[in-house]
Amino acid sequence: MANKTIATNRKAKYEYFLLDSYEAGLVLRGSEIKSIRARKVSITEAYVQVTNDEAWLINAHIAPYDPASRENHDPKRKRKLLLRKKEIRKIWDGIQRKGLTIIPTALYLKNGLAKINIALARGKKMYDKRREITKRDMQRDVDRALKRR
Repeated sequence: MANKTIATNRKAKYEYFLLDSYEAGLVLRGSEIKSIRARKVSITEAYVQVTNDEAWLINAHIAPYDPASRENHDPKRKRKLLLRKKEIRKIWDGIQRKGLTIIPTALYLKNGLAKINIALARGKKMYDKRREITKRDMQRDVDRALKRR
């Protein structure tokens, strides 16, 4: 079964150098998975926090599911990520030693289960961002010139 992408963090590649990526499961409530399947999710402001050998997804917005009314969830609650201890230790070392951060890059459904792709990342400086824009513009110009011929 193919992965069905629900939400992506498009600003991640622009704002950060993405180094290592990991796939993690999410601990969700019933109304949350229904909202995810309805594509009412935003992970652009989300980040991951590691505490006591556990990883948590913080500030991800999963909209309340209207038919659930009473049994609904808090849209921005902390959600536990399901990772192996070895992966959590690697991530923790990256944060402590190298001054990296962890950001979610994509949320998708895999075999009916919600998964999130997280990446260890280093923030870009302004000159790095300008360089990326210049490269993209130059490549676009080359592609246009080749297309005309």
